[in-house]
Amino acid sequence: MHEMSIAMAVVGQVEEAARAGGADAVTAVRLRVGELAGVVPDALAFCFELACAGTVLEGARLTTETVAGRARCRSCPGIWDVGMPPELCCPGCGRATDVELLSGRELEILSVRWEDGPAGPRTREPIPEEA
Repeated sequence: MHEMSIAMAVVGQVEEAARAGGADAVTAVRLRVGELAGVVPDALAFCFELACAGTVLEGARLTTETVAGRARCRSCPGIWDVGMPPELCCPGCGRATDVELLSGRELEILSVRWEDGPAGPRTREPIPEEA
């Protein structure tokens, strides 16, 4: 189950950022997950809880936001929700040869909430990737 490797990667990244920020405990993590990312939300939540054990994330709440899969036809102005399983044939012109996926493959950490002593809880937004 690849949800465990995803959960472990999320926990690792959040734990690193939390420790660098002086956190005593992480209380919440919010993820954006595309419906085409191949992630089963219930399985991810289960694996997240296991991956958090013994870390500053132990007991943290995981919230996921689902991003719909959307596609655009380059042959006509059609844009549509592809659904699951994905329908990659344009409903406007019937073509499937020039389709671009616009969304639905996302898997990103949106925010992290932690406690760092007397100052109280803080929310940390995503750290931009370094070039």
